[in-house]
Amino acid sequence: MRLTIRCATAALALGSAGGALAQSGEITIWSWDVAASSLEATVEGFNAQYPDVTVTVEDLGNQQVFDRTLAGCAAGGSGLPDIISIENSEAEIFWAQFPDCFANLRDLGYTDEIASGFPDFKRVELEVGDVAYAMPWDSGPVVMFYRRDFYENAGVDPASIATWDDFIEAGIAVAEANAGVVMAQADFNGDTEWFRMLANEQGCGYFDAEGTEIAVNQAGCVAALDAVKAMYDAGILVAGNWDERIQAIQAETVASQLFGAWYEGTIRSNAPEQEGLWGVYPMPSVTADGPRAANLGGSSLAITSTSDNQEAAWAYVNYTLGTNEGQVTMLREYGLVPSLLSALEDPYVEEPQPYWSDQAIWVDILGTLDRVVPSRGTPFFGDADAVVQTVQTQYLNGGYDSAQAALDDAANQIALATGMPIAQ
Repeated sequence: MRLTIRCATAALALGSAGGALAQSGEITIWSWDVAASSLEATVEGFNAQYPDVTVTVEDLGNQQVFDRTLAGCAAGGSGLPDIISIENSEAEIFWAQFPDCFANLRDLGYTDEIASGFPDFKRVELEVGDVAYAMPWDSGPVVMFYRRDFYENAGVDPASIATWDDFIEAGIAVAEANAGVVMAQADFNGDTEWFRMLANEQGCGYFDAEGTEIAVNQAGCVAALDAVKAMYDAGILVAGNWDERIQAIQAETVASQLFGAWYEGTIRSNAPEQEGLWGVYPMPSVTADGPRAANLGGSSLAITSTSDNQEAAWAYVNYTLGTNEGQVTMLREYGLVPSLLSALEDPYVEEPQPYWSDQAIWVDILGTLDRVVPSRGTPFFGDADAVVQTVQTQYLNGGYDSAQAALDDAANQIALATGMPIAQ
């Protein structure tokens, strides 16, 4: 899908930070799904300040953006747009392999003052020394989205679900009370998102906080994989890829979806007729006193070195990500959770949301941010994720005696692929 917005009037305008001149002309952005729609939503406000810049947002899909960006960087920047959406977990792959493929935002106006407006956990993967390769965009605090009516039919109060064992018990009741409805879905065939969310909640990830050692077989990750298998074995967590989960929402055959908060916009935009039927509650934990907080996803915007209009590209990036107006527009329209700290104080955050049965969901969601443990992607995220995908599938199908054995094997495979040591 190609989304194009065109406005034109005045001439050059002074960028709102860093003094960069926003020239007239055209800029193109690669993004995906509601992220692309969110970028489109900010263009009207941007053009009010920079009316002589034409912005084209191309929704290529998440994997296509990643693959085409890698290919373009490998070809010396050939065929790349002016601005690219990059997921934080994959960011270090690009900086490590192609450090010259992206502009240093410090040269365009990204000052220390602007950078300090974002939390450190969003910047750690985007900056290398004095070089800022990208500007933080959204974060993905994890919550459980649920169908109020399906839970009520089963007599399940979401406030009573504190642990994954509670979730299993509730899932069995929900399935029994609602014919043809499953409790939740996970992309077991193409992703590891449930494992990563639960592991992050337990303070564990593929790598340690410094990104220097493999940590996937540590206790928190083992507990996370154990919980995933328990739900899988109980039949309350079934396979479903991205499209299948949206189809299940639309068909009203799923009761819950665990995702980063950006999924709010996915549900709302794909099932507008279900307004008032959905709610949000904190993700369960392994234990009743667990943190019940994690992060999944979250992206940034980078400007390519081959862009012919870097000044205009920077003006757009800084307006969209560096102002409350830009960030809150994306939150309001498509549920993209701001990383810009000042935007979290906007009055909109505290408003009851009609789609969510007047629940003030952003207060509940953003209240988890200070409990999220940072997780490093490193340049080897893709290698590690591919290994864990395979190991997870084998473990769910009985290929290992325990989660510890499965993740010990994963750690050894990642070590062979990357040369990194395994944390002791």
